[in-house]
Amino acid sequence: MRILLDSHVFVWVKCAPENLSDEARAAIINPANEVFVSLASAWELWLKHSRNPVAGIAFVLDRGAPAFADAVRESGIVLLEISLEHAATAAKLPPIHRDPFDRMLIAQAIVEKFTIVTADPAFKRYPGLRVLKA
Repeated sequence: MRILLDSHVFVWVKCAPENLSDEARAAIINPANEVFVSLASAWELWLKHSRNPVAGIAFVLDRGAPAFADAVRESGIVLLEISLEHAATAAKLPPIHRDPFDRMLIAQAIVEKFTIVTADPAFKRYPGLRVLKA
């Protein structure tokens, strides 16, 4: 399975894995699965962090891009770039979710045929999106 982590799920993976459901945790640590985090999540986390420190991962965000890349790599996660196809797909999504970062993650999951791990119930309303409850 190819898995895309929602931004808050990446934070949980790094510093609060007890917040994950047993099913999500098992899928994320299963070596047969590929796990991704989007550049959109990095951008979202830095924006949030600039207003209020993001608990648990502030030490990574404070140290910049190389530290974020290291945190991703050391967890066996792959950093997912944003493509033009992702952007075009995000623009065409129905207006179920207004958050542009979530819309990008949804588009990436649809285009790349990922299962997205999230605690956000709105994601389940998108047709064709595979969702695993965080």
